[in-house]
Amino acid sequence: MGVNAIGPVEPGDNTYETRAATADEKAARPVTTRPLLTRHRRTALALATTVIVGAAGLSLYLTRPPEPPPPLYPSQTVSVAYRGEMTHPRAGDRTFSFTVDLRQDSGPPVSVRRITQPTTALSVTAAPDTPFTVKTGSPRTARITMHIRECGKVQRNAGLPFLIVTLRNTRAMQIQSFILGSEYAKDLSGALTAACPPNTDVMSKTP
Repeated sequence: MGVNAIGPVEPGDNTYETRAATADEKAARPVTTRPLLTRHRRTALALATTVIVGAAGLSLYLTRPPEPPPPLYPSQTVSVAYRGEMTHPRAGDRTFSFTVDLRQDSGPPVSVRRITQPTTALSVTAAPDTPFTVKTGSPRTARITMHIRECGKVQRNAGLPFLIVTLRNTRAMQIQSFILGSEYAKDLSGALTAACPPNTDVMSKTP
């Protein structure tokens, strides 16, 4: 009876040579770095672009012209002065008038919305009619007419009579009191005393 012995399989011819050749080929194969370099270049380009854009934005921010300050309040730019020309009413007259000058020193135009005074015994109308505009360098003259409502409540000797003027510009609307001075106080007292003498019966309300 024959015995078949099976030993380890011996490598065939050229087996090691093939493996060695494969290893040598791998060692000799050049390493491709182009994709890596491309990624680095893209990243560097993006970073450089960001830096340039940021620097340009900062330069524009630093060199931009400053924003203009907001305009002053209208009461800070407009003045009202008594010009005179007070009419002299007779006893029993219910109206008299005078003139004032309105000036603006600077800033955007100011609209004069209303002119009045604090006494309920009197009412006021103005010519030109309100609203009208006052501009820098272009003073306006207004004719103010006082209408007596009731002589019995008229203050003939008010020490510092004033006008109340409503002003408006692009910043705000304000109600401002303007004291017109001693000459206005004297003329106003004289006109009220002439229209409403203390010792007469002219004390009734206007119709």
